[in-house]
Amino acid sequence: MTTTRSLLAIFVAAGLFAQNPPNANKAQEEPVPVPAPIRVSVDVVVAPVTVLDHNGDYVDGLLPAQFHLFDNDKEQDIKVDVAFPPISMVIAVQANDKVESILPQIRKIGPMIRPLITGDGGESALLAFDSRIRLLQDFTPDGDKIEAALKKIQPGSSQNRMIDAVEEGVRMLRSRPPNRRRVLLLISETRDRSSEARVRETLITAQISNVSIYTVDISRVVTSIMSPADPGRPDNRPPAMTPVPSNSVATPNTVMQMTGSDGGSAQFIPLMIEIFKDAKSIFVKNPSDVFTRGTGGEQYGFMRQRGLEDALERIGSELHSQYMVSYNPNNKSEGGFHQIRVEIAGRRNLTAKTRPGYWLGAK
Repeated sequence: MTTTRSLLAIFVAAGLFAQNPPNANKAQEEPVPVPAPIRVSVDVVVAPVTVLDHNGDYVDGLLPAQFHLFDNDKEQDIKVDVAFPPISMVIAVQANDKVESILPQIRKIGPMIRPLITGDGGESALLAFDSRIRLLQDFTPDGDKIEAALKKIQPGSSQNRMIDAVEEGVRMLRSRPPNRRRVLLLISETRDRSSEARVRETLITAQISNVSIYTVDISRVVTSIMSPADPGRPDNRPPAMTPVPSNSVATPNTVMQMTGSDGGSAQFIPLMIEIFKDAKSIFVKNPSDVFTRGTGGEQYGFMRQRGLEDALERIGSELHSQYMVSYNPNNKSEGGFHQIRVEIAGRRNLTAKTRPGYWLGAK
């Protein structure tokens, strides 16, 4: 009886095998979808414009009709908002062991944020970063909460995930209403340590999210003198295994190769294009500078308390003196870097400063 059942099972299995051969199952499987290429779409570009006279003073009272904006040398149909939009701002503060001596100065800026920068109707949030990105205070219009959160910042590890902090701040600002002015204030050293994000992707996200980045750079001279010495890793190799330093010349960065200079204002556009090409040879020694100039912000530095306060006052003055120009590009079919230029009709003595442009994926 057992033998009969075994033979019956074998015949049934053979029948099923004949009906569903191995290749048939493979043919019925759905093909693995190929990931679609990432495309960057832009609906409305916001270009905050600061107008300066020959003395470097802010100019107000201009009429919307006086502004002319060119996107890749093509004039755009623009909207100029002379009313001051409410500000949403993320403050990102470096809080590692390198800046332990500077943190007491940073903790004192809380009372300046609302009256000088965000103003009535504004809101701000606070991030602290070292090897971690910590949200100390979510968006709030209450200046007292930001002041209290700043006082709680404590130094952490030796890492400085500055690019990751910028990326997180931009992500937070993208959730704010589109009618708000989106600003990221970065108080940090200029160099990054151990971030997973890259300058290119973070800058593109900031640009398409219409986020302006302002930085107040912590002096590396001060941090190198005041911070505790890094013990480093012990070298257990015998002397015979220690490599002799080579005499090779350090590789210059791409800006030096292209322009022969260290990347001044006039040479910034080639650097931007090189970054957007994602060239592996590009060496960005100062991501802070790329973020500020790439989004139309400004970069300030300080060594003492008064210098920090002066930087915040200047940032607040610029934000409250800007004209908000927005437009829907009429040349979206042009992929790559779109350069923005603003002119003031009939006022050649005035200088209009705005973001240099943005990157747009090809359709």
